[in-house]
Amino acid sequence: MNLTKLSSIAIAISLASIHHAQANNELEVIEVKGSYLKGYNAHSASGASRLALDIIDIPQSVSVITDSQMHDYQLTDIDAVLDTATGVNVERIETDRTYYTARGFDITNFQIDGVGLPLSSGNNHADEDTAIYDRIEIIRGANGLMTGVGNPSATINFIRKRPTADNSLTINGSVGSWSNRRLELDGSMNLSESTAIRGVVVNQDADSYLDRYQTEKNVFYVFLAHQLSENTQISLSHSINDSQAKGNNWGANPLFYTDGTATDYDVSTNTSADWSNWDVKKENTAVEISHIFNNNWQLRGTYSHKTTDEDTELFYVYGTPDKVTELGLFGYASEYDNDNKHDLVDVYLSGDFELFGRSHEFVVGANQSSMEGVEVSLYDYTTGNGFPALPAFDQWDGNTAKPTFNDGLTGSDITRDQNALYFTARFSVTDDLHVLTGGRQNDWQVKGSSYGVAQDVSVDEFIPYVGAVYNITDNTVAYAGYTETFVAQTELDINDKTLAPITGESQELGIKSSLLGDRLLATVTYFKTSQENVAKLDANTANLPPEQQRYIGVQGIETSGYEFDIAGEILPGLQTSIGYTSFDIDGDDDVSDYTPKALFKLAATYTVPQIDNLSFGANLRWQDDISRVQGVVTEGFANAGEEIITRQDAYTVLDLMVRIEVSEQLSISFNANNVTDEKYINSLYWAQGYYGAPANYAASVSWSL
Repeated sequence: MNLTKLSSIAIAISLASIHHAQANNELEVIEVKGSYLKGYNAHSASGASRLALDIIDIPQSVSVITDSQMHDYQLTDIDAVLDTATGVNVERIETDRTYYTARGFDITNFQIDGVGLPLSSGNNHADEDTAIYDRIEIIRGANGLMTGVGNPSATINFIRKRPTADNSLTINGSVGSWSNRRLELDGSMNLSESTAIRGVVVNQDADSYLDRYQTEKNVFYVFLAHQLSENTQISLSHSINDSQAKGNNWGANPLFYTDGTATDYDVSTNTSADWSNWDVKKENTAVEISHIFNNNWQLRGTYSHKTTDEDTELFYVYGTPDKVTELGLFGYASEYDNDNKHDLVDVYLSGDFELFGRSHEFVVGANQSSMEGVEVSLYDYTTGNGFPALPAFDQWDGNTAKPTFNDGLTGSDITRDQNALYFTARFSVTDDLHVLTGGRQNDWQVKGSSYGVAQDVSVDEFIPYVGAVYNITDNTVAYAGYTETFVAQTELDINDKTLAPITGESQELGIKSSLLGDRLLATVTYFKTSQENVAKLDANTANLPPEQQRYIGVQGIETSGYEFDIAGEILPGLQTSIGYTSFDIDGDDDVSDYTPKALFKLAATYTVPQIDNLSFGANLRWQDDISRVQGVVTEGFANAGEEIITRQDAYTVLDLMVRIEVSEQLSISFNANNVTDEKYINSLYWAQGYYGAPANYAASVSWSL
């Protein structure tokens, strides 16, 4: 059956059932949906399946960054949040473009309240503010049930704020280094006994430690919930995230000189032109409806419409500078515009059933999603301003004539469609053994072209999932899980047929324990992930023109290692989030070199018992050393032919905070970031890189009604 029809029928059933439910003027359902997690231990996570399971009952490693942790350390954007997440590495390749990796693979699956599509470009453009989110879930490994498409890395699930039972208003204001100013309003109001609304407004503008770089961000969010009847609720929400950057870089600093020695510029060094800009406006509208039947089964439907509008004028710097003169670099200017829209419908039915004298859980659902994306790139080949030679780079101030972008029109026009049917069952085999099994049938189609390369592909793939949880004691479980993902490919084989998809696998074994009266959750995990059938150029066609080259499928990256994760109140008044990841990468030396294979994250906040209005804490992240092979030294130097390797030693970034509760309504906080003033390259994901922020400070005031 066509999934659009199936979704329409399911929603119609839900709407029709309204007439059989009794009216109710209370707000219990709204109160359940609008929650505040006071502390660092979130007991449940919804992004791993449609089942309402505690984290300890999910046969997969899961972390949650709560609102409390985000508030304590002023984690106002997604990069800062994922810096604190166990097993996640944030690859800041440019100021306004970021990749995320876990277990050696790019993270491309980002969801909102459990629904979403992979990032269309595999990375995130501009800032993504966290003010509208109650918490952020990180489900590590492949998430075959809820996504199916992508890498066996992780899924990031943003849980939005919803109306609360009580009226409230919170105003947060902060000022910090480099003229960073932020104002945030967050309010919830009961409009009637059956209707409530939640709204968030944010304005932030700042200069930067980077030369010429400035940002301004405006966020608007509203969530309206209405109780249609005792058992039926509907909601409508809309969000806008409007980011504007000036002096942003495209690419980053050169990392070595012509003689192979490493560059060592000031932390503030930026390759941008003074006219560079990158504006990104993201909007998301969602409609949700849910109905609980008399037998406690629930039908839930979601429609989401997302748009992204990007307008940029960019300046890339390439070449290798001379160590003495700092000459040898050139500019490459481009105008880049990107417009895309995503539409997604998801409908599922969930509930309990009896079998062999035991109660089990079951979910069946369907979703249909589509993405239409158009990119346009323009250049300047005529005025001489499109590819200028730069002066000595240590004297670069961004002053270069602005090009006229009228030449070399190119780009992409792509549509992606996914139809999926999925099911999940959790069987209570014994009192202590629970088996979670399911699968997802994905029909994935891509049409169009990208910068002259055809992208047409059609894949129909079934993704299985199986996991088991065994209760060793009342508070400790052992678990095992296996799932898959796939990535469609557009490369052709020697028979002019599209290569089969890349298949990813994720296997886990672990132990989870809920300690100290459920105030603390600890997880130890061993994992193994891999990809197969990755496209590799057929050597027999290497000397042919690009359009005649063909590919073969080969074994991809394989990683294995372990993780330790702990979250919650480890001692009275001491909230902690601790994570350690260590793994090995086989199959790609480049990826193995530039990926940190050991990560340690620690956030701890202590409220002094004797002075319960005083809290202080530390947020720390450490990674081991990384490197990148950059080629060999050219002729003309004494060390000609010597391999050039860029290295970033292991480093630690330490942030500190202190908060004083002046009254029940008023608090004052002070945050100090990178207090040791560590100098480090953000990423070696690309052959270029720029430095992380030096020591900086912020003060904030929070007032609540």
